[in-house]
Amino acid sequence: MTQPRPDEFKPPQECPVFEPSWEEFADPFAYINKIRPIAEKTGICKVRPPPDWQPPFACDVDRLHFTPRIQRLNELEAQTRVKLNFLDQIAKFWELQGCSLKIPHVERKILDLYQLNKNVADEGGFDIVCRDRRWTAIALKMGFAPGKAVGSHLRSHYERLLYPYNLFQSGANLLVSWTDAPTPIIFQWFRYEHNHYFYVPFHCFRPLSRTLFLHPQSGCVKTEPGTEPCENNRPNLRRRMGSFVVDLYMCLVCGSGSDEDRLLLCDGCDASYHTFCLIPPLHDIPKGDWRCPKCLAQECSKPQEAFGFEQAYRDYSLRAFGEMADSFKSDYFNMPVHMVPTELVEKEFWRLVSTIEEDVTVEYGADIASKEFGSGFPIKNGRFKVSEKDEKYLKCGWNLNNMAMMDPSVLTHVTADICGMTLPWLYVGMCFSSFCWHIEDHWSYSINYLHWGEPKTWYGAPGFAAEQLEAVMKKLAPELFQIQPDLLHQLVTIMNPNTLMSYGVPIYRTNQCAGEFVITFPRAYHSGFNQGFNFAEAVNFCTVDWMALGRQCVDHYRLLHRYCVFSHDEMICQMASKANSLDVVLASAVQKDMKDMVREEQDLRDKVRKMGVLRCEQAEYDLLQDDERQCAKCRTTCFLSAITCPCSPGQLVCLHHIQDLCSCPLTNYTLNYRFTLDDLYPMMNVVKQRAETYDEWASRVTETLEAKLDKKKSLSVFRSLINESESKMFPDNDLLRQLRLVTQDAEKCFSVAQQLLNGKRQTRYRCGGGKTQSQLTVQELRSFVRQLYNIPCSLPQAPKLKDLLNCIEDFQQHSEKVLMDEATSTAVIQSLLDVSFHFDVELPELPILRERLEQARWLEGVQQTSAQPSTLTLETMRRLIDQGVGLTPHPSVEKGMAHLQELLTVSEHWEEKTSILLKARPPPSIEVLSEAAEKVVGIPAYLPNCLMLKDSISRAREWLQEAEAFQDGESIPLFDKLSDMVLRGQAIPVQLDPLKHLEFLVTELQAWKESAAKTFLMKNSHFTLLEVLCPRFEVGAGSPKRKSKKAKDCSKKKMVKLDCLSDVEKALLETKDTTSALATLGEVRLREMWALSSIRAANESKLLPTADCMDLKVCVCQNPPMGAMLQCELCRDAFHSVCVRAPSDSRSTQAWLCPDCRRSEKPSLDKVLPLLASLQRIQVRLPEGDALHYLVERTVSWQQRARQVSASCGLPDLEESFRTSPSPVGKVSHTPSLKCSYLSILKTSHDQMVFYTEQRCIPLQGLSVELEELMVEGLLLQVSLPEITQLYHVLLNGLGTHHTHGRTSQQEDDPSDAEKKAKRRLEREALETERRGKAKKLQNKRQKMNKEKNLERRAASTSSSPRSDFSQSDDSEEEMAMCPAEGCQQPEGDEVDWVQCDGSCNQWFHQVCVGVTAELAEKEDYVCVSCTISDGR
Repeated sequence: MTQPRPDEFKPPQECPVFEPSWEEFADPFAYINKIRPIAEKTGICKVRPPPDWQPPFACDVDRLHFTPRIQRLNELEAQTRVKLNFLDQIAKFWELQGCSLKIPHVERKILDLYQLNKNVADEGGFDIVCRDRRWTAIALKMGFAPGKAVGSHLRSHYERLLYPYNLFQSGANLLVSWTDAPTPIIFQWFRYEHNHYFYVPFHCFRPLSRTLFLHPQSGCVKTEPGTEPCENNRPNLRRRMGSFVVDLYMCLVCGSGSDEDRLLLCDGCDASYHTFCLIPPLHDIPKGDWRCPKCLAQECSKPQEAFGFEQAYRDYSLRAFGEMADSFKSDYFNMPVHMVPTELVEKEFWRLVSTIEEDVTVEYGADIASKEFGSGFPIKNGRFKVSEKDEKYLKCGWNLNNMAMMDPSVLTHVTADICGMTLPWLYVGMCFSSFCWHIEDHWSYSINYLHWGEPKTWYGAPGFAAEQLEAVMKKLAPELFQIQPDLLHQLVTIMNPNTLMSYGVPIYRTNQCAGEFVITFPRAYHSGFNQGFNFAEAVNFCTVDWMALGRQCVDHYRLLHRYCVFSHDEMICQMASKANSLDVVLASAVQKDMKDMVREEQDLRDKVRKMGVLRCEQAEYDLLQDDERQCAKCRTTCFLSAITCPCSPGQLVCLHHIQDLCSCPLTNYTLNYRFTLDDLYPMMNVVKQRAETYDEWASRVTETLEAKLDKKKSLSVFRSLINESESKMFPDNDLLRQLRLVTQDAEKCFSVAQQLLNGKRQTRYRCGGGKTQSQLTVQELRSFVRQLYNIPCSLPQAPKLKDLLNCIEDFQQHSEKVLMDEATSTAVIQSLLDVSFHFDVELPELPILRERLEQARWLEGVQQTSAQPSTLTLETMRRLIDQGVGLTPHPSVEKGMAHLQELLTVSEHWEEKTSILLKARPPPSIEVLSEAAEKVVGIPAYLPNCLMLKDSISRAREWLQEAEAFQDGESIPLFDKLSDMVLRGQAIPVQLDPLKHLEFLVTELQAWKESAAKTFLMKNSHFTLLEVLCPRFEVGAGSPKRKSKKAKDCSKKKMVKLDCLSDVEKALLETKDTTSALATLGEVRLREMWALSSIRAANESKLLPTADCMDLKVCVCQNPPMGAMLQCELCRDAFHSVCVRAPSDSRSTQAWLCPDCRRSEKPSLDKVLPLLASLQRIQVRLPEGDALHYLVERTVSWQQRARQVSASCGLPDLEESFRTSPSPVGKVSHTPSLKCSYLSILKTSHDQMVFYTEQRCIPLQGLSVELEELMVEGLLLQVSLPEITQLYHVLLNGLGTHHTHGRTSQQEDDPSDAEKKAKRRLEREALETERRGKAKKLQNKRQKMNKEKNLERRAASTSSSPRSDFSQSDDSEEEMAMCPAEGCQQPEGDEVDWVQCDGSCNQWFHQVCVGVTAELAEKEDYVCVSCTISDGR
């Protein structure tokens, strides 16, 4: 933080700020009288009205035009103005001698010539400073750094600029006259040259431009014809006339006319002087007009004009002045006006007024009459129309138009309207515009209200420091007071508050913001400046307390010869004439003031009479203007009397200055009087009678307040006096305030005494707590008892409190005895504390008793915890020790502390040691820990680490026994139990030898699981390894609840609850060995088989033709079938090809499985067997291992079954056939029935195709249950086998290969194939129409067909018996209208498309039931599944 400069302004202390409530704000004079004792100590104060008090601005802005005053800031400050006046005198001195003053710079600063001249004068003058070589001291005194030869520079500048001026001021340049011989003059010149450094040889002088010469036109001496001018056009000052030389001009100093080149002619008086005869001599020629020493003395002796502000040349409106003011401030500070800090403006103001170099000029619209332009406050019958809600401000006492003339104000008795005192003045300020140090006229109060605008900064000094402030300013700027003795009454001079404060003058400051009042008190000097553009209003007022000061001010004005604004005596007489209507306090004050006035007037009249003035006349001075009755000497406004003389009509003097009227004899004077003394005394008596009521009450109050001992009055008497003052509306003066204060003190003492006696002020608990905020000490109670006896009021509680004090003293004595006994019981201490509970006094023994009580309780707590070691924890010991440390030292406490500290040290040692043992790596052996555990057995404390050590030893022994049983056991352990055992062993902080071996086993098993997962799981698969390896326990979830008969039979068996993976895993973990685990998995396999069978049948029936396929929900998206579809070989469900990944190779040899059925990578058996072998070597069971074991056994079992079924069904050897058979896809490329093994095409009522399957699937028509189950289980295996692939292809197209080839060759040999097709197409169209009508009649019968008929039809289709063609069934309408296709979808509607088999059966099928489109039926032959199988065989 930057340090302030030494000369930087330091703000004075803030003045008081008052914020009255609405109740207090209602009466301004009562509130000002209330705050006066505080505020008059600072001279000024600020009052913030209540927030809701916001009077409207009523001034006529458009009419307000004013001419402001011009203020040059560096001329305002007293000391700065003294410097400027001095510089003006120096500049004038040199200007009159033809030279211009240029102030030099020293050390890059402008030289303060005034300070240099003053310092040299203080040191004794130039000669003494040079003789004693004090120039360095002068430089230091002026603030220059030492060691830079500044003193020599100061001497040079002083000698060149100031020394001639000082010689002129002393008159030394006028001492030498023309009668003196020229030789000493020349000697003095040479001495001056050699002592100083102005020496210039005569021959070095330049030709003087100001040298005198005779002009031919002058007519003084004629120029001879033919006379040539001098060389270089230099005029001759002498002219030859014959043989002698006539001196036309002579030096007034030496009387010689020689050396005409050195003669100078004065431009003022035409006197001539040699340059070397002047004191000091001139070594340079003046460039301007030159004055001789006599003319110079005459010019400089002229009195200076009194300083005052100039009026500006421009007349401003309020808006124009505001624009100018804001522009000035914004430009000066280079920021918006509202952002300039008030502190910055304040420091800059005092810097500007104290500097000579910077000349800043501002304007101030001051003393603008509100009578002409209107007040800022609303007034009755004014131009400003007041709204109904603002009418309250018209009569408000804080309205400055009302304040000066309210009844409590003395100025209401001044008959004339005094602008600025009784009528408000307006002030329009701008930044830096200031009001200088002054006190109000007649030392009255003033109140200023800032209507709006930026703040106004105030400085004030209290009234008692007025003379001190005047003395300081006269001391620091005596030159100004010599010119203007009444300088401080002109409001043109300020002085830095810091300067005044340095001389002991108390100064206070405040910032008055908009909407705030500032009040100045009588004879309080105040000044300030404006922070920016604002509008303020001020008025004066006088209260009763001002009366004495007002008369003192008139006497002060008489001494200063200053005029009065109004006549104080006239105001007093005016109030006396209305004595009956005066307030009693005002009447009393008027009576006292009038008494002094009459006594003084009587003395003056007696004095005048004794001096010889005998003529008297009555004069109506109250009818004259103030300027017509002013004293010619002191300018006091006369009222009671005055002296006049016939020789001076219209001129008069007061009785104090009778001798200053004229030179006539006093007998010619006339005493003019307004009232005779006989008139004044009755007036004074009337006022006295009015004041007697108050005086009588005041005397009773004084007597009551001064009563002693038995004469004291009761509290009720004090209250009655206050009530009397309120009923008679006595003023709130000092006496009444003192009465109220004493009464309030008595009431407080009464209340406190009563509470002390009743014990109602007790707020502490019996067992503790400190004193209350107002609790008395014993000494204070003694003082309070003495106060009760010393108070002017008599209180009945005083004797009782004295008895209470005696009881407290007895308690203190008893407590002292108890505290001296070391073996004090708790009950005794508690009893003393219980006694003290009734004393609402701060007792010094109570803290000591409480400390002893805490000690006793602490010892009891130590004994209780020591008796129960299980509760004595380290934290408890530390807490007890901390509590003991906080107790006052005592032997018993110290003994208990020592025992606890020793126990704590031992406990902490073993706690730390056991903690290290438990955290050691590698862990210590069980023997080491057991040895440590034996050593902590005897410690009587609760030690968690030691208990943990014991527990660890116990758990380690149990674990070792379990590990030994594990290693010696006959059964293979489970992986979960092994992992749990390893985790438990790792958590035991004991060295366990078998743990490493077990950890190695767990690591191997985890590696095995990772390897198995890598082998089986697909990338980003959501299945776990156990889910893949186990049979599909969740198959069928979400499928239709249709079960085959076989499934129903299986469900009747009692099976284990295996509904989810966790059930399977739990069942595997509960098995005792691998055999039982395999049995469990076998049950899961059975559930898998019958569940899959059920879902396959449900999915097959779901895809049969229906009335509206849009009701179906298929695929993973659960939407109706649409467009290209894929059918899973395992679950037989349909999937949108866009929803699932299509086969990557259309010639793939693998069956397509849906995402739910494709669960793993299906590694080969060669990769799986090593995994199983490695697991068996580890000799640890885990569910995944059992599942893998079961998978391998299931795979091997399936291979055997596959060979058996192959042999029984007459199928070729599967493995051999797989290796040798060509791709089955190419052989059936031209066979429509094999191109789509189950091709389904469904049409809506609008004949729009909905979906079709685009991949080949194993046809289920004619497929035996054994082959189907074999194929299904092969696809369920999570191991890839060549037999599965071969079986898939055999079932897909192996059985129809021969039949396909036969049909193909027949098509090639038959030349009339196209004709047959055309003929058959015509027949089909004819029969189609007939069948549509018959099909509608048998609609209800078709709906009764069930699954058993479908199974019979399926069995019939697989038999070798020949089928009858369509012509053989013409006799039966039912057979004709029945589709023989397995799983007939029984399509409905007006038009149903049929297709006839081109094989041996010649039966008719619904096209939608056999997956043939109308276009395909037209172009290709259709052979049904039964004919395809029969022909293949």
